[in-house]
Amino acid sequence: MNYPHPILAREGWPFIAAAVVAAILVAYFFGFAWSIPLWLITIFVIQFFRDPPREVPGQTNAVVSPADGRVVRVEKTLDPYTKADSLLVSVFMNVFNVHSNRSPVDGTIEHVEYRAGTFVNADLDKASSENERNALVLKLSDGTRISVVQVAGLIARRILCYVRPGEALARGQRYGFIRFGSRVDVYLPLSAKPKVAVGDKVYATSTIIAEL
Repeated sequence: MNYPHPILAREGWPFIAAAVVAAILVAYFFGFAWSIPLWLITIFVIQFFRDPPREVPGQTNAVVSPADGRVVRVEKTLDPYTKADSLLVSVFMNVFNVHSNRSPVDGTIEHVEYRAGTFVNADLDKASSENERNALVLKLSDGTRISVVQVAGLIARRILCYVRPGEALARGQRYGFIRFGSRVDVYLPLSAKPKVAVGDKVYATSTIIAEL
């Protein structure tokens, strides 16, 4: 598979470098035993910023997971960005999940909206409306509109989004990153059939969360 991104996400390179340098310096000046906690921190940082390639399902009507994590909401609600009644699927990412965000569908970006907010635990329902977040409204080829929302968490303090209105996204295409614990909300048309339930583990790009 030709994966166009480093296996260790670029977003993490400064953190990984800092952790390695700190561990080496402590080992050099104070001995290896004193550096063990820093090496453990280095391992944690490396695993957090891993960004492995994923196989995109061939099913044309599939909506794939935008993130690794655990499903915390599958319910009917109002999409606050399109103002349409929708099926919401929310994926919570803990600090051990891959935090690279992928597009769940093929579509053109109609709107990008950032909202400042608080930083409550992203596992809570109120995080969708109260936390700092960044939303993409995607328009599919048949005119269907869906929203994909990056939501900051209790520890997360940086939402990264690399796309703009007018750009086309393909299913599984990497478009952003959230540092240190967060969630992604996907608002789908009510006609979509959910393929996951609350508590399910999902993987970005490779897990089908719904069918259109």
